Amino acid sequence: MAQPRPKHAWMRETYRKSVEKMPERPVAHRTLSDIAPEPLYTPEDLKDFCYEEKLGYPGEYPYTRGVYGSMYRSKLWTMRMFAGFGTAEQTNERFKKLLAAGQTGLSTAFDLPTLMGYDSDHPLSKGEVGKCGVAISSLADMEILFDGIDLEEVTTSMTINSPANAIWAMYLAVAKKRGYDWKKLGGTIQNDILKEFI
Repeated sequence: MAQPRPKHAWMRETYRKSVEKMPERPVAHRTLSDIAPEPLYTPEDLKDFCYEEKLGYPGEYPYTRGVYGSMYRSKLWTMRMFAGFGTAEQTNERFKKLLAAGQTGLSTAFDLPTLMGYDSDHPLSKGEVGKCGVAISSLADMEILFDGIDLEEVTTSMTINSPANAIWAMYLAVAKKRGYDWKKLGGTIQNDILKEFI
């Protein structure tokens, strides 16, 4: 088997010609971790690389190749559309349409008063109820929101912040009232009190 061309040869012969013709964009090429990535990585960059420690296998620590051993060969990723507006009834109707269209999970958008922990009838909620998401003020609202939806079959993502514990408690209470096994529930919930301000 022929040895691959050295990286420096590619940089000199191909990359240099490319950037001479079309220069790199004048932005800092950095990752969110503030690392400046190279234009190309080859086996040369892995001389002291410990496969087991740094990469590992799918479904095993350090999970760089995914959290499930079989990954998407067994189950496709969850497909969700961020949805929520108006009343719990309106959003429930939207959820059901999305699920009927093939969505495999729910992603709940709550309105600003709910995100701030206010009931819809609070004076500070005026003009904001149901605008940027669904208004949830009570367990009854949560029951309507998920009426006719099997919470053991669908995972639910809830974009909520400071009142996350109350919203989560309502979700669990709905599941308990319907006889669902909490161990079969799945999804995600935020708990970031700075998110709506920063």
